[in-house]
Amino acid sequence: MITLEDRQRIAQLVQEAHRDGARLRCACAEAGITARTLQRWQCTQGLVTGDRRPGAERPLPGHALSEQERAQILQLANEPRFAELPPARIVPMLADEGVYIASESSFQRVLRAHGQTRHRGRPKAPQRRRAPSTHLASAPRQVWCWDMTYLPAQVLGRWFHLYLILDLFSRKIVGYEVHDTDNCDHAAALLRRTALAEGLHGLDRQHRPVLHGDNGSTFKATTVLAMMHWLGLKASYSRPRVSDDNAFVESLFRTAKYRPQFPAKGFADLEQARAWASSFVRWYNHDHRHSGIRYVSPAQRHAGADRGILQARHALYLRARARNPRRWARDTRNWNPISVVTLNPERNTVITTVTGSPHKTRPAA
Repeated sequence: MITLEDRQRIAQLVQEAHRDGARLRCACAEAGITARTLQRWQCTQGLVTGDRRPGAERPLPGHALSEQERAQILQLANEPRFAELPPARIVPMLADEGVYIASESSFQRVLRAHGQTRHRGRPKAPQRRRAPSTHLASAPRQVWCWDMTYLPAQVLGRWFHLYLILDLFSRKIVGYEVHDTDNCDHAAALLRRTALAEGLHGLDRQHRPVLHGDNGSTFKATTVLAMMHWLGLKASYSRPRVSDDNAFVESLFRTAKYRPQFPAKGFADLEQARAWASSFVRWYNHDHRHSGIRYVSPAQRHAGADRGILQARHALYLRARARNPRRWARDTRNWNPISVVTLNPERNTVITTVTGSPHKTRPAA
């Protein structure tokens, strides 16, 4: 924005150059403006009043949120059940209750205006990761991911070990165990128990899941490989020296360790660690609205109930747009179910061949 003093100075210099024989267009270009800009200044008293945009009166749009709606957004966002959730999860949960007030961006703007969108928690800024060999899942029990993470004890240098198996398609935790030692026998027992719980004995061997894990010695031990062969699981491993080939499980571990209920000073004993793991898995499977599967819970998607829920949300949004169409510049939010989930989508041609269009899914949790 050019101030009034600068406008007057530029106009004076351009007029002097023009009187001395310079073309008006070239003189204006040297001053950093166009000839049309100088003409507008001269015709609209721009050299007297200056730029009037900062003081212009801007009427409030007719489809803007009312004060009552803003107050309702603040009241809902500060309810105990929503106090730790972002707008991206609050709005879908309200939609499941048949309530629509405003979009996620409107929630975000209202909360920002009242200073309630500041950074909280201990997570670091996200970093870009490489992606390698491709696995596709279009239904539960097609691709499983598993890994082990350390749970700190209150005694410095002591750790508990959380073994966990995640269904790639539904993001449901289908198996987990917590132990005080890292042993391949624990991993083999977890595989056997999870296969029984998920009914793999009723599937043909060629239709049993791919089990993707890292290159840790526990998951490549002979005991584990023998159990995988006996269960008919197909092994898949991360590439050597690549730490992010198992992104979905790593993202889940991050979600777990930054939950408010995770003890910052560590677990007192093995029983406390197991009780926390049981509580977290129950919350994650049944209460957590997962951003990677259109904000339904993993248990709902695993059971196939997500399609009905997303259809109900779509119908609710259509009714909301019909009530106030001026608030919707484009289509309503996309509530179509995620049909295919990819693990390490290295080659888009593979995905396009199966799905008909390139598709990538973020390993969000």
